[in-house]
Amino acid sequence: MTKSQQDDTARRYAWMPSDSVVERSRLLSAMRRWGHEDIDELNQSVVADPERFWRNVVDDLQITFDVPFDRVRDESEGKPFPRWFPGGHLNVANLCAHRHAVGQLVDKTAVVYEGDSGQRRTLSYAELDRGVRRFAANLTQLGVQRGDRVVLFVPAVPEAVVAFLAIAMIGAISVPTFTGYAPDALATRLQDSEAVMLITADGTTRRGKAVPMKETADQALESVPSIRNVVVLRHLGSDVAMRAGRDVYFDDLDPNPAPVATAATEANDPLTIVYTSGTTGRPKGIVHSHGGFGVKAAVDFAYGFDVHADDVVSWITDLGWLVGPLLMTGPLQLGATIVMVEGLPTYPTADRMWEIVERNGVTVQGIAPTAARALMAGGDGSVREMPTLRSFVSTGEAWDEPTWWWLFQEVGQSRRPIINYSGGTEVGGGILIGYPFLPTAAAAFNGALPGVVAAVLGEDGAPLVDDVGELAVRNTFPGMTHAFWNDRDRYLETYWKRWDDVWVHGDLASVDAHGVWRIHGRSDDTIKLSGRRVGPAEIEAALLRDPRIAEVAIIGVPDELRGQRAVAFVVLRNNEDADPDDLQETALRNAGKSFAPTVHTVATLPKTKNGKIMRRAIRSRFLGDPVGDMSSLDPATPLEDIPSSSAPSRDQQ
Repeated sequence: MTKSQQDDTARRYAWMPSDSVVERSRLLSAMRRWGHEDIDELNQSVVADPERFWRNVVDDLQITFDVPFDRVRDESEGKPFPRWFPGGHLNVANLCAHRHAVGQLVDKTAVVYEGDSGQRRTLSYAELDRGVRRFAANLTQLGVQRGDRVVLFVPAVPEAVVAFLAIAMIGAISVPTFTGYAPDALATRLQDSEAVMLITADGTTRRGKAVPMKETADQALESVPSIRNVVVLRHLGSDVAMRAGRDVYFDDLDPNPAPVATAATEANDPLTIVYTSGTTGRPKGIVHSHGGFGVKAAVDFAYGFDVHADDVVSWITDLGWLVGPLLMTGPLQLGATIVMVEGLPTYPTADRMWEIVERNGVTVQGIAPTAARALMAGGDGSVREMPTLRSFVSTGEAWDEPTWWWLFQEVGQSRRPIINYSGGTEVGGGILIGYPFLPTAAAAFNGALPGVVAAVLGEDGAPLVDDVGELAVRNTFPGMTHAFWNDRDRYLETYWKRWDDVWVHGDLASVDAHGVWRIHGRSDDTIKLSGRRVGPAEIEAALLRDPRIAEVAIIGVPDELRGQRAVAFVVLRNNEDADPDDLQETALRNAGKSFAPTVHTVATLPKTKNGKIMRRAIRSRFLGDPVGDMSSLDPATPLEDIPSSSAPSRDQQ
């Protein structure tokens, strides 16, 4: 490489991997054995010979099939409905618990729990396995059968992992849900899944305040006749109403039940249904199987995040988001340790997340940009050493570059990669990744995950380079949903209608000639300004260069003259006062005349319980339209803080 080429590379990329990072890579080692030189060549091989590709992956990651599969993929029902590893039998409980309870990992810590109020508990792999087998036997005693749906309405505690794997062990289907759901939202999921059992807790805490989960569950169950039993965790130790004949405490279950066998689940048997909220209509039940989800979780953590058995993976998440099931399935398959965190990254201390890293020897820390912004705003400017921490994994939303650079340079000391990761519940994990063994541009991705043939397509369906278009997938891969629960037509309408045999993910994306990928927001959040399609993240990043602004959401609204115009809702740092005219002028300067939005200051931006800004709800509220399903709204960020366009804004009052 010439000096000029080296300088160009240094300008383009923020992260340049060291030799040790490259040498450690599980994926590079596998690629060398398989005879592939780069990621693009690897992913083209899945098109040319998927049979060989996925057999290599299953063998390399030691994904154990109790009964060998006949072939890798069966598309006899059409491309949108592939069956993966048909004829093969495997069970996620065996992959994540049973097989590790013998041999070298038996006494190793499998699960660590960090409570919102400072509690800490652990389970070894042996303890996890015993807990899974005991609870599986108790589920059977309570009448849960193979194929039954069991709803998990519990905090991120060790018992959640036990329950998730025990449900899988007997061939039943878990339905993880958010701890912050109101009764109506929980009832909708219970009804739609036709669940026979609910597992909940007396309560949880958020910011130190009690959240009465059992009370919420009882209200939801008034309209759900299918529920036969409710198992309750004594988490807070608070008194709750218990209905005789239906409710039982987790710790009052039979301590020595008759053992039951692990179900011989076929690879395509449902493992879990993860609900996502729709803008209209009922929530979508995303169906994942033992084979598809098990393989995808292992691929993403092993090859995408480079997780080995000696790693400790921490993530602040709720079971109702896909990261919850992924965390319970991916690292545990690989023999790693997971840290499940209840609560927020900044409570009870401003740098709680970094304390958890130090206390548990975390090597891979999951973080959302929203959490990073909160940590940046709440800290005192000091940086912890965190000697064990090797990398960050980021997901949930697009980065703004100031926050990305803060995390990379100040916290990561420019020696820890931020592994950007984007996909969704519907694909069981990621589509795009920032591989740590490759150079990475700030707030960007450097390729598709193994087995994923991704593209950016224009309105005519042709590939785009250096332009914003639809993120699409040209092939299928394990982990993609088998369809929506009891609604195949809606699944086809959502992902397969626009172009023949092409999965359209619903994100705006771009890729340049150097293979630098970026996500620009949801397709239905697109704004057309000055004849150009613009994602909200592009304008939001420009406004966040103003140090007075802590958070911003951009929407597009109708405009009689231009078709659309941009509107910004900004949250100021420290509730400071700022001259509205000066804010508007700075926005004009930072975003440019063609894209500059009208600026409104607000107290909060409505977010989901995992921190995603709800732009579509903001737009509906501002325009006075129906807001649709709001069950995932965090009550601490009320939608009412957004002004209506027919009413004076805070700046105009």
